[in-house]
Amino acid sequence: MIVVTDFDYPDDSIERRIVTGANLEFKSLQSKSQAEIVLGAPDAVTLITQYSFIGKECIDGLPKLKHIARYGVGTDIVDVDYATKKGIQVTNVPADYCVAEVADHALAFLLSFARGLKSYDLATRHGEWKWQTAAPLQRLSESTVGIVGMGRIGKAIAERVSAFGCKIVSFDPYVSTELMISGGIQMVTLSQLLELSDYVIIQAPLTPETKNMFDADAISRMKNGSVLINTGRGPIVDTKAVQSALNSGHLRGAGFDDLPEEPSKQKNWEPHDDLFRDERTLITPHAAYYSQQSIAFCREYAATEAVLFAKGLPVRSPVNKVEEK
Repeated sequence: MIVVTDFDYPDDSIERRIVTGANLEFKSLQSKSQAEIVLGAPDAVTLITQYSFIGKECIDGLPKLKHIARYGVGTDIVDVDYATKKGIQVTNVPADYCVAEVADHALAFLLSFARGLKSYDLATRHGEWKWQTAAPLQRLSESTVGIVGMGRIGKAIAERVSAFGCKIVSFDPYVSTELMISGGIQMVTLSQLLELSDYVIIQAPLTPETKNMFDADAISRMKNGSVLINTGRGPIVDTKAVQSALNSGHLRGAGFDDLPEEPSKQKNWEPHDDLFRDERTLITPHAAYYSQQSIAFCREYAATEAVLFAKGLPVRSPVNKVEEK
């Protein structure tokens, strides 16, 4: 039995077509808690999960469970270590499926701040028609953009930014700071990036090392009047520190595609972060990955992983290594 634990797509037609087309049993739930999943999917061999956390309670409560397939790249909602210990294969959808979308989203944030679009839009809607509303704006081609994380998406962001003539620096702990990579991107230390950049774009994965990476200390080392943009995961940034820096004028603006509270993982979420009420911020609902094409690819990929596993064939994107018994 292949079970989708939860989804916010219009329906489950893509997954159902792929699974039943392979002559396998399929079921979909809308369960946010492990207890609900255990109750609703007692015969599950594979769980495909979007936002629901799959941990010890779920793994121990489902005796037939052998595979957990994650919609998307991140696997922090799965207890991968415990799954591995119990011999359960975990898979994800590699980042290739939304490289262009996330890079475009990051560029949209950058251009909006660079040209003061939100300030102008809000002002004109309230009857103010002045070019001075968003002043002072600086020429983008004379700015330095720092990109944290030079993976596939980070490189795609750099390619787009380079078209505007900006100086680009990047920090990635897995790339030597002595390198100058294609497009004239200088690899630097994190401290150097913070000190040099007019715009800092975070495109790093969420790991124990990156969680709360942008805390009050890191933000204090950013250039005065700079802008912070996070198209990575919310918990990488301490939003209270960002709010304090906005209030003091140290930061000119901040953009987020996700926040530490991760609303999509809460059943009855209500906004409580002060950043939602701050006109110097831009916040999108963890939508950087979205296009009709990327969503279709993600769903097809996750469902196909489930079918491959059920048929005893190699999965394409394993997250963990499970010993054969």
